[in-house]
Formats: sequence, structure tokens, C-alpha cells
Amino acid sequence: MQLPPDDRVLSPRTGYTRAHWEAAADALLAAVEPYATADRALYHLPGDRESWSGRLSDGLEGYARTLLPAAFRQDETALERYAEGLAAGVSGVWPRIEHRSQPLVEAASIALALRLTRPLLWDRLDDDVRQRAAAWLGDALTAEPWPCNWELFPVTVGGFLGSIGYEPEASRKAIDRGLERIEQWYLGDGWYTDGDGRKFDYYNGWAMHLYPVLHAWLADDAELLDLYGDRLSRHLRDYAHLFAADGAPMHQGRSLTYRFATTAPLWLGALTGHTPLPPGETRRLASGALRYFLERGAVDDRDLLTLGWHGPDPAVLQNYSGPASPYWASKGFVGLLLPADHEVWTATEEPGPAERSSTAHPVAPPNWLLQSTVSDGVVRLHNHGSEDVRYDPYYTRLAYSTATEPSSYDNSVFVGDDPSRTGIEPLGVGDGWAASRHSVASGARVTSVVLVRDAVEVRVHLVAGAEPGTPVRVTGWAGGEGVRAELVPAVGLNEDLRGVTGDGPTVFAALARLTADPDPAELAGTAAVSAVNAEEVVIRWAGGEETRIRVGDGRVDVSGRQTRDPQARRHR
Repeated sequence: MQLPPDDRVLSPRTGYTRAHWEAAADALLAAVEPYATADRALYHLPGDRESWSGRLSDGLEGYARTLLPAAFRQDETALERYAEGLAAGVSGVWPRIEHRSQPLVEAASIALALRLTRPLLWDRLDDDVRQRAAAWLGDALTAEPWPCNWELFPVTVGGFLGSIGYEPEASRKAIDRGLERIEQWYLGDGWYTDGDGRKFDYYNGWAMHLYPVLHAWLADDAELLDLYGDRLSRHLRDYAHLFAADGAPMHQGRSLTYRFATTAPLWLGALTGHTPLPPGETRRLASGALRYFLERGAVDDRDLLTLGWHGPDPAVLQNYSGPASPYWASKGFVGLLLPADHEVWTATEEPGPAERSSTAHPVAPPNWLLQSTVSDGVVRLHNHGSEDVRYDPYYTRLAYSTATEPSSYDNSVFVGDDPSRTGIEPLGVGDGWAASRHSVASGARVTSVVLVRDAVEVRVHLVAGAEPGTPVRVTGWAGGEGVRAELVPAVGLNEDLRGVTGDGPTVFAALARLTADPDPAELAGTAAVSAVNAEEVVIRWAGGEETRIRVGDGRVDVSGRQTRDPQARRHR
């Protein structure tokens, strides 16, 4: 991809400016154009993968998701092409919007783009095309979404249709219904679950915040914008900690092939004035992520986005992933709605959290501890509260990082030969620690707590309800390019990180570390860990400080460390 030269004066950390974002959007738009059908209603991107929705739906997805950068870019030439495709699509080419169908997802992107570009696209269409387009979109007002972030697709369509006076009552009901339904998943402090359960991931930013905030902003609804903007601002206080110094976002959750869509909430805060981040930090985090992916194979030699994380990678795909799915990354271009003279584009870049200091940042609603080290810029996520309804290595591991990806049962506890982690119960998160309890198939329970200092982790696990003599094994980081992974036994484990349960609850502990430092201190010398009894562990750090952990079946007490309630109070 051809981009302008770096500007290390305005952007000393990434070199990227608004011109780089514009060039990236333009390159992506130009690259997909050869794959449009003759009537431009469908974009059949190359590749042998087809989503479970089928080729026709995948072609609609190609149209809708590549329309977004044209809309954010306000590119009149590109929008003329998409106007031609819209006219053909609503004249019988596109599949109907039905209950829980993929066209409902794509209708939201189309409606958002039409709302953002109304003078440039919608207002220039013939009346009969507008009528057919409104009727096609109108099915989204009554289509039943899946009970998750999908609830916001009718909201987005209703926002556009209401703004043009189409079915105003039905549009209003669709908006009210969707916004009401997501309230049950708001846990406070800026965090939503993506539907029932405890699914915490990037859908918080690129869906649960994005759609309500954009709707309120576009509707000029001060009350709604105050409500959802406040939530977004609170979310960004934590969200900024998910980016490494090299720009990498945390490698956790589903739909990771959307890549730099992770930047959307950063820009959204600046766009609407609801952000705690300085403008230079906002751009630094966003540009860092864009550069991270563009330099690591996110686009191929045709400037097409690949299905993967860096380059092609089937491990991060889902059954719903089709050839055009990666173009939800287009949400990252929402920052181009900000004018060139906005301070987010003119301010000098400022460092992000991972560059300013080593931190252990507790996040109460998901019960996460975000551990970053300034010496190498790596961020680690200690997960003591997120899981999917089905086993998924991208949700249920004990830890994730910006420098690694989940591998076969890394960061796990085996009880017998069972590494499963289900029914995760948050037990608290605080100053440098986080804890939870989970179950395995046999009914045994594992209470886990992690304490961190710089890059060092002390991991303690209490296994209860297992038969005496049950084998236990713990695993640590799998490692990755440029990082070193270590795991050292401390209590109840041999050199192979294996042990056995006793007659009652049995405690196991290990020292872990993931670091990109070229010459770290010996891990075993960073802390001495010993068991006082079956439920108490003492950590004596190399600097002389002592920490005591009292751990029972489903309860944890960490002496001298502040606690934050994982059941965050709901508000606003």
C-alpha cells in the first residue's frame, strides 16, 4: 500500500497523519472496485471461503462494508459508484432482510453510510430508487435480531429512516426497542456484555458504544448523547490500556479479523467530545494500530484485506466470516469525519499508557487486570471474568497479551486431563491482583488468583472437590515472536509443573513471566513463594515487601491490596 512519507514532527511515535488515513481508505476503496458486479450491487471479493450465509449475502456484505470508508471519507466519486449499486441492489438483487439474517447486519452499515452522506448520495437519487431503498431497509425495523449487539442494527436503520420521514412510528419503535434491550447488558463503568453471560470483547467499542453514540450524535439528541457519551468516555479510560507500545491491540475475543476497527471508539470519543484522552494520545493509539496491521500483512499485494490478524489466519475466523468480513475494519475510518483542522489531527502525538509507565490496571466489570511494562511495551490481560457460552480459547484463557495468541491450552489449569474453564465466577480485582473460580467437567472447582509486579506474575490455584491423588498441571504463556515466556514451579508442583491433590483443597503456585526484555533478571529470584497452610500463601518479593494470599473454595483475600467490586454498580 502506497502511503505518504512519515511525519515524525507531528507524529513522533507513529509517523502517521490524517494524510496516511486518507491514503489507506483510498487504497482500500480502489482495490475492491474490480470485484464489483457490472451493476455494482455486489462485491465478490476473491478467495475460496464462503460464509454460512452464502455467496449472495457475502456479495451484499462486500458492498455494505466497503461503502463505509467512502462514507467516512465523504468521497463523492466513490459514492457515485455506490449509488449505482444501491439502485440495482434494491431492485431485486439483494436478499431480503429477515429475522436473524446477515442482511440485517449489512443494512445497518448501508443506513449509517446513507445518513452520514445524505446530501452527497441519498438526496441525489431518483425518487423511485429512494422509495425502493427505504422499503428494503424498512424490513429491518421489524426483523428480530440475535440477542446481542445485533439489537443495534434496527436502531441504526431506524435512525436513518426516521431522519427521512419514512415510517416514523415504526422507526421510533425500532430505536426505542433496541436501546432498551441493551440496558440489560450494561454492567456499569462503560462496559457491556455482548448479550447474556459474560462475553467481554471488542464488540464493546465497535458496536455497543459505536451505534448508540453515533445515533445520538447524528440525531442531535443532547440527552441521549449525554447518556451514551458518558458511558463511552468511561470505557475509554480502560480501553486505552489495551494497546501495546508497538500499536498492537489485545489479542482476545472474536471477530479479530476486523483488526483496526479497534480504533473506532477512540475516534468516536474525539468526534463527539466524550473522551478522557488528549487528542494527541487518541491519534497515537489509533495510528499505532493502523500501522501495526499494515506493516504485518493485513493487506495483500492487491491492497485487499485478508482474512486473519496479521496475514491470512483461519484461527481468528468464525463460521460467519466471508471474503468481505474484514472490511468491518472500515469503522476505524470514522475519524475522517473530523475536519483536518480538528485538534485530534493537529496535536502532536502523545504516548499511550503502555509507554508512560508500568501499570497494573484493574477493570471491575469484566474482572480483568491489565498489566503493562514500559520497558518492552507489552500489555497482558489477566482474565478472571470473561467467557463465552461455548468453550472458546479466545475468551476462557487465564491470560492474553498483545504479543501472543492463544495456542493449545496455554495459560490453563489441568485437573486430571481436563483443561476446561467454565462457569467463571469473578472473585474480585484490585491493586495488582485479580481472582476467580471456575469448574471442570468432573465437578472439581479451581479458585485462581494472580498477583503482578512489573512483568512478574505469581499464579495461585486452589483445587477443591477433586478426588485425592488427582493429577494437576498448570501451563503458562505460549510465547511468540520477540517475546520470552517462562513458568517456574513454586508450591505443590514439580519441575514439569505437575502435582497431585491431597485429601482436601490443595494449593498450587507458580511464577510466570512474558517479556520482550532482552536480558531480564532470573525469574526464580524475583519472588519467594511458600505455603503457610492449605489455604494461605506468602509471597516475599525481591525488594523486601511481603504479600499474603488467603484462598479458599470461592474466596480470596489479598493482604495490603485494594479491592474493586467485580459486580460493578449499574449507573446511567
